[in-house]
Amino acid sequence: MNVPNRFPRLRVLWSFARPHTRTLVLGLVLALVGSGLGLSSPMITKWVLDSLGTGDPLTGPVLALLGLLVVGVVIMRWQWIKLGALGETVVLEARESMVRRFLRATVPAVTRHAPGELVTRVTSDTVLLREAATSSVIGLINGAVMLVGTLVLMSVLDVVLLGVTVAAVAVVIALFALLMPAIAKAQERAQDQVGRLGGVLEGALRAIRTVKVSRAEDRQADRILTHARASAEQGVRAVRAEATAWTIAWSGIQFAIILILGIGAWRVGAGHLEVSSLIAFLLYAFGLMEPITELSQNFTALQSGIAAAERIREIDAIETEPVSRPQSRRGEPVRTGPVLELRGVTAAYGPDARPAVRGVDLIVPRRGHIAVVGPSGAGKTTLFSLFLGFLEPQEGALFLDGRPYAEYTRDEIRSRLAYVEQDTPIVPGTIRDNLLFSHPDATEEEMVATLAAVRLTDKIGMLDDGLDTPLSSTQVSGGERQRIALARALLRTPEVLLLDEATAQLDAITEAAIHDCVRDRAATGAVVTIAHRLSTVIDADGIIVMEGGRIRAVGDHAGLLATDRLYQELVAALRIAAQPAAAHT
Repeated sequence: MNVPNRFPRLRVLWSFARPHTRTLVLGLVLALVGSGLGLSSPMITKWVLDSLGTGDPLTGPVLALLGLLVVGVVIMRWQWIKLGALGETVVLEARESMVRRFLRATVPAVTRHAPGELVTRVTSDTVLLREAATSSVIGLINGAVMLVGTLVLMSVLDVVLLGVTVAAVAVVIALFALLMPAIAKAQERAQDQVGRLGGVLEGALRAIRTVKVSRAEDRQADRILTHARASAEQGVRAVRAEATAWTIAWSGIQFAIILILGIGAWRVGAGHLEVSSLIAFLLYAFGLMEPITELSQNFTALQSGIAAAERIREIDAIETEPVSRPQSRRGEPVRTGPVLELRGVTAAYGPDARPAVRGVDLIVPRRGHIAVVGPSGAGKTTLFSLFLGFLEPQEGALFLDGRPYAEYTRDEIRSRLAYVEQDTPIVPGTIRDNLLFSHPDATEEEMVATLAAVRLTDKIGMLDDGLDTPLSSTQVSGGERQRIALARALLRTPEVLLLDEATAQLDAITEAAIHDCVRDRAATGAVVTIAHRLSTVIDADGIIVMEGGRIRAVGDHAGLLATDRLYQELVAALRIAAQPAAAHT
């Protein structure tokens, strides 16, 4: 089954069904056999009527009808199961492909899209794909065969009545052809608005506290519902067009039946047509709506599925991180020099974006605590993105153990680092699931020791299910959630610990405990902190001041306070004491 290049949109849909060609062919064969059985019924009915007129036994035609019934039921069930299972398989494969690509994509590529929009593609778009990629194509072919078969058998019964039927069917098909593009376009626009609605709603729910504090419930609801109303408006347009199409189709077929009955009765009276033939012809006429309905419904589903398939295939354009090592390694790693190093690094979050960091030279020693400070937009978080391989440098290079990053896979780099984000996201699941997220094979003893280090032992002990307690905002505070994230990072003692202000939501007593953890870690490994607090800066072995994407100054607290104007302003803004000793008294 080949799809011509002149149907590019259909080729996108076919790409999902192509791996299952054999099942599709089987489904088509079953559908055609079922249609053939259905087309035989009026002829066998004619046989029954003729037998009544001639006095022949009815055993043959009745058994034939029963045989058609049994075989038809078996084939219908077989086809239903085959195509239903195939549809679910296609949906599963599409979802699996998207989910894996999302999670393997580069961070800038994912963050350019609203999370809700991406979720909609995995959920609702795949549902539309299911029917279109499997049963719709078969339904179109089967419907066309049934329509042609019906007309052929009508011609066997009476050519004159066939002419009346063909004229009515031609009018119906022509009107459908005019209305279907409008239906498909409206459905495509409606689905696009649903995707946008999901993106805006997801953002609003994520910031629900801010929405309420800002008294913006109604304003935000109106903004979200703008997309819902637009989707509904397009849906109503599609419904109106469908209603018009179906009304025309039903009216056309009913009018054709009236003509057939009138002309057929006249021909029976004139001796040109048998009564049994007229009844069989009428049965075909009454059944004519079935293939027309099948064609129109499957064509509509096909159009919606094509639009969904295109949206799903857009995900293939999302850039993913490399999984293989692009360069061969040369020599052994250097374990005596700095663990991390940036040399002349310039990086931006897009090819046309302004560089977030420019010409950065930075050395992270194997042991010790480095604090990075600077105003908003200085490039502090971008440094972490570079360390973790979320962002590629446009100029310069990064080194791990004296080797270029290009000689490592992303997994190899990240296995050496641990990272605690500022907003400390938690993964769905229990406290145990979150602790084991980076190291699933960690032991109970390792988890207990790490929880004790961040002073969460008592809190976990108070919970009914302990480590198996589902993690939610109702059971743990923001500070406790931040400590769980820190415990996850400290598990298995990473070589480099990256903290994006890990003490931002902690009380003073717990903050002191966290600083003890950081000091212990800095004694045996590297700790790099984006700092906004006095205690973090004072405890650091070295401080890096950033401004405008560049490193402005490097030193310790006392030295920078005496020599750097920006650091003095940052200290004043944060009300940091001029002398470290003052902070410890």
